[in-house]
Amino acid sequence: MMRMVSSQWLSLLFRLALGGIFLYAGVVKSQDPAGFAQAIYNYRILPGWAINPMAILLPWVEMVLGAALVLGIWIPGASLLASGLLGIFALALCINLARGLDIDCGCFSTASSGAGSTTWYFLRDILLMAMAIQVFFFDRQWVPLVGFLARRRN
Repeated sequence: MMRMVSSQWLSLLFRLALGGIFLYAGVVKSQDPAGFAQAIYNYRILPGWAINPMAILLPWVEMVLGAALVLGIWIPGASLLASGLLGIFALALCINLARGLDIDCGCFSTASSGAGSTTWYFLRDILLMAMAIQVFFFDRQWVPLVGFLARRRN
């Protein structure tokens, strides 16, 4: 079991999947900052003055993070940041679960579809966080895309 958990192939798969997820989520949110600001507001956690800056900044952080994971750049830092962000997202969802609120997470769409499944979003974020932690501990830049492309050009 430990051999599978520490597999470099699994790390590569997780890293590419997480990178793609963060890239996609960032692109979707960056195209509609007002809609994303509304999704952040619905959590009722951040003070009003922080909502708009967060709606503008977070998508760009997610896109840079996703690109770093896909390209194999700064893998320890990128996977640590990914696990931290996912932990914060899971905490925000957990707070709303405790409040009895069932909200749309705003993760991959800024258009509110009404109530979401907060429990599902929470469990998904925990799973993604576990993937990021696995990448942090076991990805040894075995197949960094940037290094592969650089070697190929030479």
